[in-house]
Amino acid sequence: MILKSRRARKWTIAVASVLVVVIAGAYTLLQVADSRTFQFFGTLVSRVETGEKLVALTFDDGPDPAGTKSVLDTLKSRQVPASFFLIGRDIAAHPDLAKDIAAAGHELGNHSFSHDRMIGVTPSWVADEIEATDALIRTTGYTGDIVFRPPNGKKLFALPYYLAEHNRTTVTWDVEPDSAGTPDAATIEKTTVEQVRPGSIILLHPMYPAREQTRQAIGPIVDQLKQRGFRFVTVAQLLAARR
Repeated sequence: MILKSRRARKWTIAVASVLVVVIAGAYTLLQVADSRTFQFFGTLVSRVETGEKLVALTFDDGPDPAGTKSVLDTLKSRQVPASFFLIGRDIAAHPDLAKDIAAAGHELGNHSFSHDRMIGVTPSWVADEIEATDALIRTTGYTGDIVFRPPNGKKLFALPYYLAEHNRTTVTWDVEPDSAGTPDAATIEKTTVEQVRPGSIILLHPMYPAREQTRQAIGPIVDQLKQRGFRFVTVAQLLAARR
């Protein structure tokens, strides 16, 4: 009986140890999937080390009628460029708005076709999502390099591998004032201005109807950062300024 009891305890310890390893491994993978600064393959950039006071203003999602014109008008009035990470299905739904963004001289980035989370997916699915959106971006007249940002910043194996194989950089961010809920414009402005440093990449979500507060914050953010000596550049320009 004593021998059986010892064996049972050993099996219990062994099973518990395996479970701990599995859980720890799963937790680590989740951390990698959510990380803004690490991925298993290729190059990921959340901000750039630079001695200049450069900052990239980036917008996710859309184009959408609720936000596109307002955002473009704000940027035009302040003469600053921005990088728009567009969703393929939204470009297909509103091609004229996407063309307006390109015609205004801004950078167009790829934010996938469906905006589904790109973890636990097949390589062929990743390729279809990216390549379909690339093709739609080219119909706008945009001719620059197309940078890529994962939906919700999530990536694990298939997506980084595809991007690495195609010499493309994963672009995330280091300032995200409106990602958690829908704060008011003053809070978005304050958070952004406090967190920006040289080489920062700001993420905002101004496109959809519920994001009026974000749209109202864009102008004051630009004004405040300009007063502090920052110069706005596209993501591609920021990447070129890396030291």
